[in-house]
Amino acid sequence: MLLIEENIDLYRYEIHSLVKAFYPAQDVKVLVENDPNSEKIRRDYPEIFMKVTMLPEKMALQILSEEKALSEELPAPSGADFSAKGKKTKDALKTFLYETLSHYTGQRLPWGDLIGIRPTKIAMTKMEEGLKEEETITFLKKEHQVSEEKARLAVDIAEREKRILSGIHYENGYSLYIGIPFCPTTCLYCSFPSFNIALWKERIGEYLSALERELEETAAIMKDRILDTVYIGGGTPTSLEADELDRLCSAIEKNFDMSTVQEFTVEAGRPDSITKEKLQALHRHPITRISVNPQTMKEETLRIIGRHHTVQQVVDTFLLARECGFDNINMDLILGLPGEDAEDVRRTARKVCELNPDSLTVHSLAIKRASRLRRVIDEKGYPVLINTDETMEIARQAALSMDMKPYYLYRQKNMSGNFENVGYAREGKYGIYNILIMEEKQTIVALGAGAITKRVFPDGRIERCDNAKEVSVYLDNLDEMLERKRKLFAT
Repeated sequence: MLLIEENIDLYRYEIHSLVKAFYPAQDVKVLVENDPNSEKIRRDYPEIFMKVTMLPEKMALQILSEEKALSEELPAPSGADFSAKGKKTKDALKTFLYETLSHYTGQRLPWGDLIGIRPTKIAMTKMEEGLKEEETITFLKKEHQVSEEKARLAVDIAEREKRILSGIHYENGYSLYIGIPFCPTTCLYCSFPSFNIALWKERIGEYLSALERELEETAAIMKDRILDTVYIGGGTPTSLEADELDRLCSAIEKNFDMSTVQEFTVEAGRPDSITKEKLQALHRHPITRISVNPQTMKEETLRIIGRHHTVQQVVDTFLLARECGFDNINMDLILGLPGEDAEDVRRTARKVCELNPDSLTVHSLAIKRASRLRRVIDEKGYPVLINTDETMEIARQAALSMDMKPYYLYRQKNMSGNFENVGYAREGKYGIYNILIMEEKQTIVALGAGAITKRVFPDGRIERCDNAKEVSVYLDNLDEMLERKRKLFAT
């Protein structure tokens, strides 16, 4: 446990995120001086690793390690007050903390002091303000200590996103998300709301009826807007039976004008949930893109992370999807999984290249607090998993060898190796919805248990309304959730 103590509660999240980036194997807690709510933690962990002092005239960092102590100060510029919240104070603190920890540990992080999940958004904003590509790269390197490689990646993706989204209706359009919160089993690393399909078999019809009503009501709410993309996610949508998938897709087509839809994705996901009948049912509808996600092609790892399918099932399911006529198939990989090294990733990459999907999404494992993986690490002393430059490069080269280019990128808290998730795709096979959900430039109306609607206003302001996570609560309170949607889009 690394304890950080602030003299005032000013930027606790930023401090935690940056310290955690340098010390991914450690649990990090940020406490406020003399806060009685922190007494138990202080008793259990009396040693303070770092003190952060914010005063009107300066900020100070003290690392109190017995092995190697360090004390640094940063004077406030004229007219600034480092004891008050503000963009200048926050930016100064992040840069000061990053440079101090970098000096102390001898590390430079790939994304510098950036802790948000959308680094490409910064690049896109700067270019929209008139900066050229090289100027934007220089800005990221100078202002946020981003590495040359990552700065160029962010700018490259921002440029590609701009082109891909050129036909999107931002002001009078929207995208539709439908959540199917059921899975055959829950993967070890997953923190999304998901429920065992076997336990809900008798109520799936009830859930679909609720979705049908929500689809009908939503279509009425959004009747004057243009629908650009549709995404069925989860959970695992293909946990549903073939006739249930057909019923859901038919309800979407019945209620919405599909003539404007540029992309219709179904996240088929796990091979152990996919059958020929289900693929045929989906292909009868105007679905343009599906996912068949192995995460890894190593049998032992699949068992560890709770995916009850084999590598051969991945291969067979992918080939079956091709046979059923799908010409835009994505595959997901996760780097940094338990026990995997560079050679394991290299073998996985080779097998994926043999299948030759149309897009590849490469995730750097994020150990989320709500996931079972986090509990396994805490309870059983499982080693902390770190991704590496080498494995990221193996995945990148595999994508390039299939003529794919990076088109979207996002980061998560507690991400292995301080890296990122990158989507690669061939020309014309990009996942438009993936970009929209990350860049938050278009309204996304979300249906189903656990789904969160985000309305993007012309001035960039975002307002949200969420559906209940628990399926039973969603079913019992659908009227309330529909009323929230009506209010959100009333003006």
